[in-house]
Amino acid sequence: MNKRRYVWLLPLIVLLLLFGGFTLWAYTPLGPMPEAEQALVSDEQIQVKSRGEWWEFTPNNKGRISSGFIIYPGGRVDWRAYAPLARGIAESGYFVALVPMPFNLAVFSPQKGLEVITANPQIRYWAIGGHSLGGAMAANFVHQQPGLVQGLVLWAAYPADNNSLKDAAVKVISIYASEDGLATIDKIEASRTLLPPDTRWVQIAGGNHAQFGWYGNQPGDGEAVISREDQQLIVIAETTRFLEQISLNRVEK
Repeated sequence: MNKRRYVWLLPLIVLLLLFGGFTLWAYTPLGPMPEAEQALVSDEQIQVKSRGEWWEFTPNNKGRISSGFIIYPGGRVDWRAYAPLARGIAESGYFVALVPMPFNLAVFSPQKGLEVITANPQIRYWAIGGHSLGGAMAANFVHQQPGLVQGLVLWAAYPADNNSLKDAAVKVISIYASEDGLATIDKIEASRTLLPPDTRWVQIAGGNHAQFGWYGNQPGDGEAVISREDQQLIVIAETTRFLEQISLNRVEK
């Protein structure tokens, strides 16, 4: 009887060990650099605060803000690594929500953006986006919530094959880097058939995957030949330009 009991316990023990290992892996993400920590401090320009399960970056003294942007972090990357991007975009007058994810993987909560939108009815125009896996899950959000947002921003990211947005009524910008070893140019090019014909494509010459955030280097990535600061400036400029055109209801093609 004792032997039979142990036989039944064995699968449970294996399952617990696997879950424990996965949890340890998921909750030891690529951590934020000091610049990311600094971007989470409020000042005269930007108010940064936690609200529910996300963080909000709101411009001060900008009057009524009508456009918002939701950011999903990359897979197994600490969400704080994207605070400088969130802050830089907010400085142009946009409400920005940075959304941490369960297990640091957006695949476990791709519809989390719906809570942000519901909590901010004052925002008239919405875009959602993210880096790498975060961008793929933002595309999933758009696929599952047709018509809810006006824009999709992909940073070194592309939709899954079963989340085609080719015929979706949404404006899209895909920003990618020439030296990216993970979301390679070949993968980005292959995603063209999954996105609307008027998608805006922006290649960052000399950039790589990790420099879309502030978390250091990433295994498997290519070597960047421009600085992280320069790559971030391009991402912020192209994203804010896209958001401006979304709010004007006209995106360049």
